[in-house]
This record gives sequence, structure tokens and C-alpha cells, in this order.
Amino acid sequence: MKKLHFYLLSLLFTPIAIAAEAVSEKKLTIDERINEAFAPIVEKIFEVLFYPVQIGEAQAPIILLWLAAAGIFFTLWFKFINLRIFKLAFNTLRGKYSEEDATGEISHFQALTSALAATVGLGNIAGVAIAIGKGGPGAAFWMVLAGFLGMTTKFAECTLGVKYRSVQADGTIVGGPMFYIKEAFNRIKVGWLGSVFAFIFAVFCIGATFGAGNMFQANQASSQIAHLLKLPVGSGWVLGLIFAVLVGLVIIGGISRIAKVTSKLVPLMCAIYLLMGIVVLIAHASELGSAIGIIFEQAFNPNAVVGGVLGVLLIGLQRASFSNEAGIGSAPIAHAAVKTNHPASEGVVAAMGPFIDTIIVCSMTALVVVVTGAYQIAGVDGVTMTSKAVSSVSGSFEVILGVAVVLFAISTMISWSYYGQQSWRYIFGCNQSAEYTYKILFCLFIIIGSAMKIGSVLDFSDAMLFGMSIPNIIAVVILVPVVSLEFKKYLAYTKEKDAK
Repeated sequence: MKKLHFYLLSLLFTPIAIAAEAVSEKKLTIDERINEAFAPIVEKIFEVLFYPVQIGEAQAPIILLWLAAAGIFFTLWFKFINLRIFKLAFNTLRGKYSEEDATGEISHFQALTSALAATVGLGNIAGVAIAIGKGGPGAAFWMVLAGFLGMTTKFAECTLGVKYRSVQADGTIVGGPMFYIKEAFNRIKVGWLGSVFAFIFAVFCIGATFGAGNMFQANQASSQIAHLLKLPVGSGWVLGLIFAVLVGLVIIGGISRIAKVTSKLVPLMCAIYLLMGIVVLIAHASELGSAIGIIFEQAFNPNAVVGGVLGVLLIGLQRASFSNEAGIGSAPIAHAAVKTNHPASEGVVAAMGPFIDTIIVCSMTALVVVVTGAYQIAGVDGVTMTSKAVSSVSGSFEVILGVAVVLFAISTMISWSYYGQQSWRYIFGCNQSAEYTYKILFCLFIIIGSAMKIGSVLDFSDAMLFGMSIPNIIAVVILVPVVSLEFKKYLAYTKEKDAK
């Protein structure tokens, strides 16, 4: 096993070494060489996993249709539970139904903030801007709708994450889709297939950890810092090195330290970002009504920017799924560590994730970008578009956004490191050598992501994230009656507690 770990490290270092050697020959920066080394690999992976289906004028990656169908199915199966559980979720979150002898490592609030730290990231700032840049303001409407459907999907998968978690000899919790995927296929008498799908999920999760949870965050944070400090071209890898050190200091401590950091970082960064957004909207209050009108109009406009209504819908769905990760299977890994004896209690809390992440935070970004007209500036995309939008009110807001971007990026990388570590353990076993190998790789990918171009980073991130959703959603559909039963049990328990 140790030989395999060394092989993985050498496999990563090889293209880096080749890139560094060629810098002097072609007079390219280290950033440019790293991008050249990894971009072709990313392109091939993306082509396979995002195989398009032609529908009218638009090309629909089949995996996005898969996620949309899952969200609709779960919402109908649970009779629009995403509209009915806000009070129950709030009471559960504040500990009204908690038990002192419950199994687990972290509280409901810490579990939610750990999961939110992974989802409330640069997908909310840069991802929304990218969606609007590609599909126009109408993409924001479909992002919000996808977030609404994603609430039910997240409820179902996180309930299962707690239901089928495993408690180790030292008291630590190991959980996630890897475990309930095997259980799902055991129920239909094809356990061997469950083992295969669980392994596939773990591999994709590790890839997504390096991509969406790491490289994308580092890339956009480095881009924003370089812009603010007016750093020379090719300095991305230096900023990545700084991020790698900061993140490495936190992830060594495991889920308990991660939960402590994110429980303070997530509320702070959300408050900073939302407050700044509110000030921008107040400053443009007279244009707010027309901005909302543009979003709705272009959401249903057959002459929309990319391939008509379907094209805009797909762009919104893709960026929403990247942002809130509902159906992807990442959140159940964090929520599995919660202290509870009732699996559905955490499913209810987890459903608030897409509501906060997509319906609130993403909507704020969309309104700010549209109301200021920043989406119409030529050659501006991603976090730079959002930066232009907030700076239209005050130059200092650009600096505040820079701080928020760094906080978003670091919190996301910290939480995703835990997801990847759990999947790494599932494949390589729970030992110190395996953990150190993973953490070294994770920190190295921060440097790589900071140096690469955003297009390649985003393609790799999307491919890995959506690859996770295939085995995850199949398993959740098979086990959906179990989720219904657990929810009934939890409702009975809460009624009993309320009656006392």
C-alpha cells in the first residue's frame, strides 16, 4: 500500500517537473506550464462524463438531466417537504430535541456549518457570475429553482448518511454514500455491484475534492488577491503555496477541529457578504424591480443567450448543482458525524443547506450582478464580475469582497479535505501513512489550482462532482422508503418531546 501512495505522489509530481523544466526553454511562467501539463487530461475527463444529448438547439449533458429528475422525484415522493420543515429544522438546529447520550462527534449546528463551509464557497460568488455570463440573467432563476428541489434531495441523502454510518473503535464516525450504496444494492440482492459503485463514488469524491473543493476555490481566491494587489502575471502558484500552508495547519486536526473553525467562519463570512450585498441593492433600489423583471423575462425567453430556454435552464442547473451539491453525495459525509440517535433529524437540518446556499446567497449575488449591470461588461467573468458589481458602490467593497472570497475559499477547502479523506480511507484503509499521503496531495492541488486557467479547473471540477451523483442517486432512490420510515419515527419522537 505504501508503494501505491508513493506512486500517486510521483504521478502528480511528474507533470509538475516537466512543466518546471520547460519554463526556461519556452520562456513561459510556471503558471502557464502547469496549465499546459494538466489541461489536456482535464479535457478528456470532461468529454467522457459530460457526453451531450441534443435537445432542440441546446446540448444537454445527460448527467444534468439526471440530477433534475432526481430533485423532482424526491420532492414529489416527500410531498414537498421542502416547504413544510422550516420550523422543525430550526428547533432541531437549536438543540430542542437533542439527547445527551447521542452517538456522534459534532452538534447539529456544527454539522450544518461544516457542510455549508463546503457548499457556501466561490460557487456562490464566482459560479453565479459565470452562469449569468454564459446564459444571461435568466440562469439565476433556474439556479434558485434547482436549489429548491435540492432541499429534498439533500434531506434524503443526509438521512441515509447518518442511518448507515459506522462508529470506529476510537469513537470516530465514518459515513457517507460509500456505506449506504452498499446497503442499497444488498437489498436488491446484488451486493457485489454495490461494492463496485461504492468504490466508483469514492474515486470520484477524491477527484472532486481536488477539483471543486480545492482547485476552483484556490484559483478564484488567488485571482481576486492578484487583482487587488496588482501582482504580476504568473504569481498564482505563490498564492497557492500560502493557501496550502494555511489549510494544511487546520486539516491535520480532523473533523473536530474543522467543525470548530467552520462553525465560526461560515456565519461570519455569510454575514459579511450578505450585508455588503444589501448595501449594494439599497444603493440601486430604483433599479431593483427592473433587475428582477429581467431575470424572470430571460428565464423564459426563447431567444435567450445560449440555446433558448433549455440552454439557460441547463446552465442554471449546472452552476446550482456545483454550488449546493444536492444529489452529489458530499454533504452526507459531514452530516454523518452529528450527535443524534435519529437519522432524519440531520436530514431535516441538512435540507436548510441548499436554502441558505442557493436560494439566499446565490440570489444575492445574482441580484447584485444584474442590478449594477456588471454582467454587461465585456471580457469580465467569474469573481471579477462580482467584484466589478460591488465596487460600483464603493471602492472599499472590492477589498471587503476580497476578504470574503478568501474566507469562502479556505472554509470550502477545509471541509472538502474531510470529504476526500473519508473516501481515501474507504479505499486505502485507516492508517497514518494513507492519511498523510492524501493531505500532501490535497495541499499540492491547491498550488496547481491557483496556477491553472479557470476553464480547465471548472471542467475538471464539474466532471468529478457530477460523476459522484450517478451511484449516489441510484442508491438514494432504492432506499427512499427507508428515509420515509425514519422521518415518521422522528416526527413521532418530536411530538412526544413537545407533549412533555
